[in-house]
Amino acid sequence: MAARVSDERLRYARRRLPGAFVRSPRERLLRAASWSAFLAFTAFCLWWIDADPMRIWDGLGKLGWMFTFMFPPSDGGRLADLLYAMLETLSMAFLGTLIAFLFAIPLGFLGAKNVIPGWVFHIGLRRLFDGLRGIDALIWALVFVNAVGLGPFAGILAIAVSDTGTLSKLFAEAIENVDPRPIEGTRSAGAGRVQAMRFAVLPQVFPVMISQALYFFESNTRSATILGVVGAGGIGLELSDRIRVMNWDEVCFIILLILVTVAAIDVVSREIRMRVIDRRNERS
Repeated sequence: MAARVSDERLRYARRRLPGAFVRSPRERLLRAASWSAFLAFTAFCLWWIDADPMRIWDGLGKLGWMFTFMFPPSDGGRLADLLYAMLETLSMAFLGTLIAFLFAIPLGFLGAKNVIPGWVFHIGLRRLFDGLRGIDALIWALVFVNAVGLGPFAGILAIAVSDTGTLSKLFAEAIENVDPRPIEGTRSAGAGRVQAMRFAVLPQVFPVMISQALYFFESNTRSATILGVVGAGGIGLELSDRIRVMNWDEVCFIILLILVTVAAIDVVSREIRMRVIDRRNERS
């Protein structure tokens, strides 16, 4: 019965859209060529990295051996030091995200086409955004560790520089998609260009900016952990030290601490985002 209903719906769709289910020989050839190229590239990548099934099986066996030493988790009698390192990682992520957010707001306005119409300036500024965000925060951390020395300050700068490019691009795109009617209303009331941006554009995009910044703060908490491995301090440094000496029970404890912290930040940031969205809906 279900198969008959499905066939009837398919015949009905074919009658209403006669060309939707019929592909030309050229389209079928392109589709087959695309899938063949995808499968060939996937096979090449697996061959290039030497993805031997026995090698994968041996690796899974070693991973299981490590898991047996991870339980039960232990803080090694240094719970206070680990909590301090976690707090340092949170501070690194928060300050880096905050600096990026503050720089990205004016840069986002400058990078929006409906704010600065000059295409030469627009293209140049967008390429700057691409350059900043195209380099991973881990690479920026290596650069700043050599420039300012070991410690969380290098991690803060790495997160701030990398996220400035990404947030600026996101903010510029949000500003370009605003409703133009409030802008026209403020301009017709005698407001200048800067006043129109302040009272007509910013109220529309600021909740979006806050939501994106909160998401980046949550993501940067995980990134700051990795930055600590290369010398930026925080919980990542403690984690790399335990891995180096193979204290797997303490490694498990640190991983669980990171997971709990990220989950708590996710809950808090989601609550803040919902409050911001509800407030925006009430105003609209």
